[in-house]
Amino acid sequence: MSKQISTPTENSFVPHGARMAGEERREQILRVAVSLFSNNGFRGTTTKEIAQAAGVSEAMVFRHFATKEELYAAILDHKACKGSGSFEPEQMAAEAIKRKDDRGVFESLALGALNHHEQDPEFQRLLLYSALEKHKLAQMFFDGFVRKVYDFLGGYIRERQREGALLEMDPAIVVRGFIGMVMHHSLNNNLWDPKHRLLNISNEAAAKHFTDILLNGIATPSAKRSGKRARQDSSRNT
Repeated sequence: MSKQISTPTENSFVPHGARMAGEERREQILRVAVSLFSNNGFRGTTTKEIAQAAGVSEAMVFRHFATKEELYAAILDHKACKGSGSFEPEQMAAEAIKRKDDRGVFESLALGALNHHEQDPEFQRLLLYSALEKHKLAQMFFDGFVRKVYDFLGGYIRERQREGALLEMDPAIVVRGFIGMVMHHSLNNNLWDPKHRLLNISNEAAAKHFTDILLNGIATPSAKRSGKRARQDSSRNT
């Protein structure tokens, strides 16, 4: 007996008898696939079930995504790279990087990541499933996104170390510590403690405090004094 798929379909929002354009149908199948994968895992989801939940034939699924690999690549493109919910660290911190504003760089990245995962916890669950099941999507995400974040943020840290603003240490350790704080907080809020019983603070406050912890540990004494004066001047101007 086949199991029942209770995931709402996109057809619920389409008038009876209406036909979707090719691109709309593709996006619909993609959204349904993401929802099923994030709730049931990759091993627990078949293309037949995706088709059933989307209200189309399995042949239609393969018409838009010839292979599963193509579907996985489309998921990353859809969820991590494009659309209004995308998270693009380099763009997010671009202005702060130009100013060499260390606080602005880390705080903007922390806030962007926390907001992104709060608005789209589905993608976070999807990535956890892919890692636990040793699914190729995990490696695709790591190569296409995580490595780039390490390279981009690590490069900025190395530059600031050469300028004497940050203490000398492996930039990868700094990036790992920073991401660790942000992601642990995000996972607690989205998966383990959605009612925020252990820590109930806004994303803005969390981003500020995590940045405080980081910079208090890696900023040189002169940079700390400079940053403190800048914050005081900003406070007076406000």
